[in-house]
Amino acid sequence: MDIQKILGLIAAPFTPMKENAINTELIPKYAEKLKADKLSGVFICGTTGEGMSMTLDERMKVAEKWISEQTEEFKVLVHVGTTSFKQSEELARHAEKSGAYAIGCMGPSFLPPAYVDELVGFCAEVAAGAPGLPFYYYHIPSVSGVKFPMVEFLQKAKEQILNLAGIKFTDNNFMDMQQCLELDNGKWDILHGYDELLLAGLAFGAKGAVGSTYNFMAPLYYGIMEDFETGKLEAARQKQAQSMQVVNVLNRYGGAIAAGKVLMKQTGVDCGSCRLPLKNMDQTKYKNFLNEIESIGVF
Repeated sequence: MDIQKILGLIAAPFTPMKENAINTELIPKYAEKLKADKLSGVFICGTTGEGMSMTLDERMKVAEKWISEQTEEFKVLVHVGTTSFKQSEELARHAEKSGAYAIGCMGPSFLPPAYVDELVGFCAEVAAGAPGLPFYYYHIPSVSGVKFPMVEFLQKAKEQILNLAGIKFTDNNFMDMQQCLELDNGKWDILHGYDELLLAGLAFGAKGAVGSTYNFMAPLYYGIMEDFETGKLEAARQKQAQSMQVVNVLNRYGGAIAAGKVLMKQTGVDCGSCRLPLKNMDQTKYKNFLNEIESIGVF
């Protein structure tokens, strides 16, 4: 497969909910906001999108609505990961049929693979469901519990997964990340996945990134990228420090999803509540949270 590398920022969008049901009618407005912020696309139904908390039918409906907003400049990557390769394969087929740009899949968290070969085998079955789409492995060991050197994964997966494009690399092992970036003369598309460490990812060679806070802070991160490219490292560090402050506050008030949805509401895109087991923010915390965010001065 001819790999077209993704440049710029990809948002990991929240899945809009209303009274514990998905609210796909909000997605066009959501997409309009992200396009206005110059996002290169979206990686839907992943961790931020609570994909593993939804039914397959819900995930398909969300995918269809986002794909209807896709343009050449705004790509839709569909996370199809589940604990069953058969279900993931079904989601992959649907994504290809619906016209998605690419698919991604994290490693199975239930009965996780003990060896890289087992992970490659799982991903090969999933990728075969959408042979015409680029396949990205979603490396997020802090969530999936699947932790192998990704350079080893690429070396073995490229022999079995003909539509392999690269990795959504959400880990802070930058040695492994750089080895992936340099493997096969830089062939693979390695998308950086830690918003609060974007500057480090850029320093190691990343050109594209996927993250949850890009939903509401894209201008800050594009500023980091511009400062890095023009050699203004101190300015880039200052912006990255602001990002870290925001992420720290998000983590203290329920995490990137529950607290992130509150910030999305402040931007005019109300994504509603989260699904169990996540806990939604109560009114007392809501006010304190917004006061702390405002004091950082990013928005």
